[in-house]
Amino acid sequence: MLDIALFRDQPELVREALRKRHDDTTLVDRVIALDRERREVLAEVEALRAERNRVSREIGRTRDPEERQARIEAMRTLKSRLDALEEKLRSVEQALREVMLRIPNIPHEVVPEGVDERDNVVVRTWGEPHSFDFEPLPHWELGPMLDIIDFERAAKIVGSRFYILKKAGARLQRALITWMLDVHTREHGYSEVYPPALVRSSALYGTGNLPKFADTLYRDHEEDLWLIPTAEVPVTNLYRDEILPPGSLPIYHTAYTPCFRREKVAAGREVRGIKRVHQFDKVELVKFVAPEQGWDELQSLLQHAETIVQRLGLPYRVVLLSTGDLGFSAAITYDIEVWAPGSQEWLEVSSCSWFTDFQARRANIRYRPEKGAKPRFVHTLNGSGLALPRTMIALLETYQQPDGSVIIPEVLRPYMGGMEKIEPPR
Repeated sequence: MLDIALFRDQPELVREALRKRHDDTTLVDRVIALDRERREVLAEVEALRAERNRVSREIGRTRDPEERQARIEAMRTLKSRLDALEEKLRSVEQALREVMLRIPNIPHEVVPEGVDERDNVVVRTWGEPHSFDFEPLPHWELGPMLDIIDFERAAKIVGSRFYILKKAGARLQRALITWMLDVHTREHGYSEVYPPALVRSSALYGTGNLPKFADTLYRDHEEDLWLIPTAEVPVTNLYRDEILPPGSLPIYHTAYTPCFRREKVAAGREVRGIKRVHQFDKVELVKFVAPEQGWDELQSLLQHAETIVQRLGLPYRVVLLSTGDLGFSAAITYDIEVWAPGSQEWLEVSSCSWFTDFQARRANIRYRPEKGAKPRFVHTLNGSGLALPRTMIALLETYQQPDGSVIIPEVLRPYMGGMEKIEPPR
């Protein structure tokens, strides 16, 4: 959520941000009008409260029965007016909050203006795509041939866009997750948490997933609990409604969780295989930092995710998202995309974002810079370190051999019991 002061003092800044995002600029005028009305009604409420307190004191000092009764009647009339105004104030505040929740974050000044992903900018590349002396298979053919991915039985159990990993495939994903957590905790300074996969709606409002993306989430309507689309949601909300003490920042957390999304796929988009699915696993990185640390922390977050891809030996590129492709809550996002030679496409395995104080205002996460200082909102960041199953896709397609086997990267072999390759069943 944006600071209301921006709408009062710099409304054109917010309008320009919405224009760059191709969003509704009239929301700014709506906020300004509701904020003005809220302040006017609040002034009336405070004046009536002061009058109520004055009359209450006079009643206590009045000894004449008739005069006392007259003042009691006046108090009743005053209370009725105050109750009506307080109800109006609540209504205006709720309307203001609902509009504010619909307004996205302001893009950072380095974010390129654009319409969609076609306007994203490639910042750098690492590695060269592997060359093959045979036609590399896509993972949706390679996985079943190796007997490590089962699409048909998954469809029988739950339907399309789900899959079953089995045998060495299941072990490979487990190895990736454990190895990534070990790197982030032992080398990058993150503290591991294992959060619930269900959250209250307030947690999703805190990260900016609600109200905008309600139709992409799975929900238990009876208890108003939601399956998480990413570990970002529960981990960011760990410090909801808290004031972190001096010296506690920065805080780094990493978490492995399953993720659930009812993604709507546009017509013509590729849905074969395990690229666009409703349930997947991910290792998430979340940071809570002081505002002045934000930019440097974003660069180190990106480096931590890149380290994982580099050690797996997967060629990738880093892409700066344009305003037309930028997420609702993010001020700036870098995507890491790996090359999948069988599918012949770049696949996003990590999005590293700096949210400034946008999420912290929604979730009310503050810190005290020093003892006795006024609390300030923290800045939050997160990124995937990395997301499965697209990492699996790139790994299987990159390391496939002419005989159909797949070489296991050396960093994963200790987590695979020394296994060096996955071979087709004989």
